[in-house]
Amino acid sequence: MGAASAVLIVLITILFPPAGVAIVAGCGADLCINIALTILGYIPGHIHAFYLEYVYFDRHEQAREGRLAARRAPGVYSDRIQTGGQGYGTIVQPTYSHN
Repeated sequence: MGAASAVLIVLITILFPPAGVAIVAGCGADLCINIALTILGYIPGHIHAFYLEYVYFDRHEQAREGRLAARRAPGVYSDRIQTGGQGYGTIVQPTYSHN
């Protein structure tokens, strides 16, 4: 994700925090927690959403540089956020030569 998409996600999060979390984390425990925090108080929902986005973009940058995070971020349940959207690795498809 580039800078433009990060800014767009932040703007969406400012308006409605669960939407930003859904974009970054998908549908899961983090989204349910954020919806509950937003219902209980608008500010706690924002804090949680911006924390998840910070972890996501930080891990994404680390993965792009080839560094792996040493341990899981506390309070984050989505594997997509923990890995920066990179997954656990790339499976290289075997190449076959047709001789």
